[in-house]
Amino acid sequence: MDVRHLELLRELADRGSVTAVAAATHRTPSAVSQQLKTAQREAGMALVEPAGRGLRLTEAGRLLAEGGATVAAAVAQAQARWDAYRGEPAGEVSIASLPSAATFLLPGVLRELAGTALTLRVDDVDIAEAEYGPLAADHDVVVAHSLTSVRPAGSDGLTVVPLAREPLDIAMASDHPLAHQDVVRAADLVDHTWIGVPVGYPFDTVRLAVEQATGAELRLAQRLRDNRLIEALVAAGDRIAVLPRFTTPTGGGLVLRELVDVASARHVSAVMRPDRAERLAVRHVVEALRRAGARAT
Repeated sequence: MDVRHLELLRELADRGSVTAVAAATHRTPSAVSQQLKTAQREAGMALVEPAGRGLRLTEAGRLLAEGGATVAAAVAQAQARWDAYRGEPAGEVSIASLPSAATFLLPGVLRELAGTALTLRVDDVDIAEAEYGPLAADHDVVVAHSLTSVRPAGSDGLTVVPLAREPLDIAMASDHPLAHQDVVRAADLVDHTWIGVPVGYPFDTVRLAVEQATGAELRLAQRLRDNRLIEALVAAGDRIAVLPRFTTPTGGGLVLRELVDVASARHVSAVMRPDRAERLAVRHVVEALRRAGARAT
């Protein structure tokens, strides 16, 4: 059994297409297809089958792809033990993170890692919850979030480490009618116009929960991604929005009020491929992220 074939099948399982595997592994699609044919010939059975214009794994192919993940994790464990024996962790760790979580996590991590042999390469990515898991194919650590679980949607089969639990508050202008209240309830929000986020983003779960609790359909004027833009629009008008507590700057015309009768906190988690989670350098970075999360809360 060729370990390289197991890894190739695992890549196809994670990335979903021969073209994506070819791009990620710096091969041509025809070379990947040829290697898949070789893997099938050595296995003595079909490992992939046609699916539309592409290929998908058969049950046998999925079994071997899982084996590839197991082998990769075992190799990474051995490498981690060797790195620990040789001394301090070193090298580059790549992180993809939603910007609002990176804002309260990464400054402390960078301070902690200063002077070590570890470096970070960071990408800020603002996408729907279920789209963060696939980023683990190309990054050592993905910082994702969810309102419903420590494990974000789309992260099945990946290693998940909780980093922080951040309250999500209702933001409004300082002269808004609700601003005089210390807290707000779902019923207080139904007669006001909202600035929301795209469907599938965790913050939208708060809006849906308010609708479920009140039986009312909320009025959305906009669906926007950028928190800084939402802050500016809320502070300048009569709209309300859901914004994260740790990084939303209050004052300057913007206030936050706790929503007390609807669940409105998000779980921020590190999501990783199991083999990458075993790397000593990655483990040190994740521990630094955990400490930064603990300080924020």
